Amino acid sequence: MKYSVNSVWENKDQYDVAVVGAGHAGCEAALAAARLGFRTVLFTVSVDSIALMPCNPNIGGSSKGHLVREIDALGGEMGKVIDRTFIQSKMLNRSKGPAVHSLRAQADKSAYSRAMRQVLQEQENLDIRQMEVTDILTETNPESGKRTVTGLQTYSGAIYRCRAVVLCTGTYLRARCIYGDVSMQTGPNGLQAANYLTESLKSLGIEMNRFKTGTPARIDKRSVDFSKMEEQKGDEHVVPFSFTTDPDSVQIDQVSCWLTYTNETTHEIIRNNLDRSPLFSGMIEGTGPRYCPSIEDKVVKFSDKKRHQVFIEPEGIETNEMYVGGMSSSLPEDVQYAMYRSVPGLENAKIVRNAYAIEYDCIDARQLKSTLEFKEIDGLFSGGQFNGSSGYEEAAAQGLIAGINAARKLQEKEGIVIDRSQGYIGVLIDDLVTKESHEPYRMMTSRAEYRLLLRQDNADQRLTKIGYEIGLVSEERYEHLKEKEKMIAAEIERVNHVNIGTSEKVQKILEQHGSTALVSGTTLAELIRRPELSYEVLAEIDEERKVLPAEVIEQVNINIKYDGYIKRQQRQVEQFKKLENKKIPEEINYDEIQSLRIEAKQKLNAIRPASIGQASRISGVSPADVSVLLVYLGGKNRE
Repeated sequence: MKYSVNSVWENKDQYDVAVVGAGHAGCEAALAAARLGFRTVLFTVSVDSIALMPCNPNIGGSSKGHLVREIDALGGEMGKVIDRTFIQSKMLNRSKGPAVHSLRAQADKSAYSRAMRQVLQEQENLDIRQMEVTDILTETNPESGKRTVTGLQTYSGAIYRCRAVVLCTGTYLRARCIYGDVSMQTGPNGLQAANYLTESLKSLGIEMNRFKTGTPARIDKRSVDFSKMEEQKGDEHVVPFSFTTDPDSVQIDQVSCWLTYTNETTHEIIRNNLDRSPLFSGMIEGTGPRYCPSIEDKVVKFSDKKRHQVFIEPEGIETNEMYVGGMSSSLPEDVQYAMYRSVPGLENAKIVRNAYAIEYDCIDARQLKSTLEFKEIDGLFSGGQFNGSSGYEEAAAQGLIAGINAARKLQEKEGIVIDRSQGYIGVLIDDLVTKESHEPYRMMTSRAEYRLLLRQDNADQRLTKIGYEIGLVSEERYEHLKEKEKMIAAEIERVNHVNIGTSEKVQKILEQHGSTALVSGTTLAELIRRPELSYEVLAEIDEERKVLPAEVIEQVNINIKYDGYIKRQQRQVEQFKKLENKKIPEEINYDEIQSLRIEAKQKLNAIRPASIGQASRISGVSPADVSVLLVYLGGKNRE
């Protein structure tokens, strides 16, 4: 799509970093760059849409809660804001091991957006500008032939000069919202789409994809019969997302969510109208997310299922809108009414906003380095759904890393790369920049090889030191972490040397908790390792125990109980690190390595992996190819 402007003029405001898009990725990117001392401007098509939640009204969830904790540990903002604006909170997967425990908070959508906007507005070095960006400006180095970012241009014709640009366009690029035969050239929630930047990016040689996502209808709370649904309450004791939030401050009165189910009538309505679904008629071009399918997809692909869960969730305290989780759709409006009203409790549901699918332009993230900078364009970074991912949390994590690395580029420092053994952020980014993706990428705990080490409860111990070294974590916060780590280490050492005898008191406590009686003495640590026991349960027989903070107690219990498994994963990480530390020279010519298969040469030339470890994760590169590459690099090193 082309456009013309009446005048092109140079804006004289001086900026170092420009961030395009003010969704969850853009907010984190802009805050990171500004907090690291760089003059930053944040562009958005609407100031009112800053940190908008156009789909599900929550932060966190399985694996996503890990990402939020890691964002917080590095000095990001998402965890702090949701702690201020949640209306219900739950720790998911409590019946399973700590590796998959994940926080999920129901957000007050409007309050979350307002709170994040306030943080941005009050941030030093940061300006907000409501304007559509249409062009990325570059200049070409005559010697290397490589492009370097020099600024950007807006729809009004204004040119903003800067030294780095972070693209966080989300689902707005050439966005199209669709339901039934209705197709609107708008972004989410009817907001203005960004229609012109795609052509500029293509002219820079950037390959674009077309993806799709969707959202369910919002219904009027007053039209819902909750008596036919199962009430879903929040946790009695709320755990905050941010390590800096006082736990006492989040113990609030919470709202309820509600659970109901589709039925055969619902499924029959959908099946009878599939010919009117743009998803099946070919009207939708983009590829949708496999792990968050529409209700049409569920009914077709899981035809043996008699029902599907439907969660009715409040969108906020000061609104009657309820989110119909699990029933996203692009069916026509009349079918939506029939479909929703076939669900128990929704017989008289009144739709406030129709469900719709949304198509948008994004990139193949394999064009990026692990720092989220484009390989062929100096100073151009990218984060969020524009990189082919899905979800607020995935977006925020990428935005934070892209913003940090844009700033570090200007500081002439090496970019920060969180590897797969350090965090879910590392898994997320490595998957995006290394593996081919034909659909929106979603983070899952199963994607992390070392998930017992990458728990949400220890995100601060894994990443806060990095945040401190970057400059986003304060001295005070880092000192608090070091003190916490000392207490954990000291208590684990003590517990390993506390001997427990076979006294009547001990045997009685063991019996009370269904644990086998002792026939001889043992250590307190060995008792803690029993599945039915824990550090807290055994307090009565630990007479020398001091009062410790809850966060320390949690770490002591987990580290002792899972000691053998943790050590095993740590050994696996050591092997992983060996391959990650075998760096591949940027200038390597894979075509001259004769024993490499043709497919491997093509994939390696396209992705240009930074290490042997990354090369081994590329689809189409076999273990034999990796061995050939190791031999070749070994020979080069000896020359």
